[in-house]
Amino acid sequence: MRRRHFIGASAGALATGALAAPAVAQTQPEVKWRLTSSFPRALDTIFGTAQIFAQYVSEATDGRFQIQTFQAGELVPGLQALDAVSKGSVECAQTATYFYTGKDPALAFGTGVPFGFNSRQQHSWWFFGGGAEIINGVLAKYNVTSMPMGNSGCQMGGFFRKELNGVEDLKGLKFRIGGIGGQVLAKLGVVPQQIAPGDVYPALERGSIDAAEFVGPYDDEKLGLVKVAKYYYYPGWWEGGAMLHLVVNNDQWNALPKHYQAIVRNAAEAANNWMLAKYDSVNPPALRRLVQQGVELRPFPASIMEAGHKASFELYNELAATNPAFKQALDSMNAIRGEQLVWWRIAEYAFDDFNIRSRGKI
Repeated sequence: MRRRHFIGASAGALATGALAAPAVAQTQPEVKWRLTSSFPRALDTIFGTAQIFAQYVSEATDGRFQIQTFQAGELVPGLQALDAVSKGSVECAQTATYFYTGKDPALAFGTGVPFGFNSRQQHSWWFFGGGAEIINGVLAKYNVTSMPMGNSGCQMGGFFRKELNGVEDLKGLKFRIGGIGGQVLAKLGVVPQQIAPGDVYPALERGSIDAAEFVGPYDDEKLGLVKVAKYYYYPGWWEGGAMLHLVVNNDQWNALPKHYQAIVRNAAEAANNWMLAKYDSVNPPALRRLVQQGVELRPFPASIMEAGHKASFELYNELAATNPAFKQALDSMNAIRGEQLVWWRIAEYAFDDFNIRSRGKI
């Protein structure tokens, strides 16, 4: 009797399990997306961030949500990534919103603007200063949404063929620079050129541009810019903490189960932290190697820094006068930046400055 009861109970349990399986499968649907990046595979930290994001999503869903990553040019050109997502040609992209200031200049704030935030301040602004609402409010017009997925930290000013002694040396300079930084430099006489990352080296080598900025020592070394330009300037005051984004088609996003959306958001945030940590690890030795290869490391002259700062806020006020979204972003940045810089001077800057000055005493 007990044996019959056990067999009956087991059969009931098996039947219950068999009925439960489809319900589990329904909550874990198989999803396959394609991600197009604005960056080449050779830039393994930036493109690697897209790959690590896809890996995190796959691991969190037991492989049921797969995202295939494509470098710039495999599916669409790097600077057309947002358009491809908007049209639904691909489900998502890894890109920088400041590539698309031609659509709306407010998108510059998503990545970062000259003399704006550093990486941590940019991150804080996105989540607690209205950044997400402002940028995604603009992107909604293109049927996409976005979330942070990477940050370079403060960048270098770039490689120049000639030495810079003052603002007059910027006149007529053909400079590869993306986003609103190009508009600021145009006020100082520069001729800005927006060129996709994979095309920077050949343009500088041919002489069709006189200078080029990209990210920092690690990526600049990979691009080989030291072979065609001698002077390496710092800091990249137009990108104090450049934030990259995962941009997703709204129809595809809304079709995801809520827990898949949560996985995507958290995977993007984890990838964001991975990218910044990786750059902090690989940039110092790369800078040392570049100096050993003969690059001349130079700070921007104070006159260029001051002129750049003045031109930046002149441009912001001009754009804010005609663009409500830009004004909203600018007002938000200015309010938060004022508070952040006071705190930064008290804590972070004081600590870092002491450590830097004490380095030789160890």
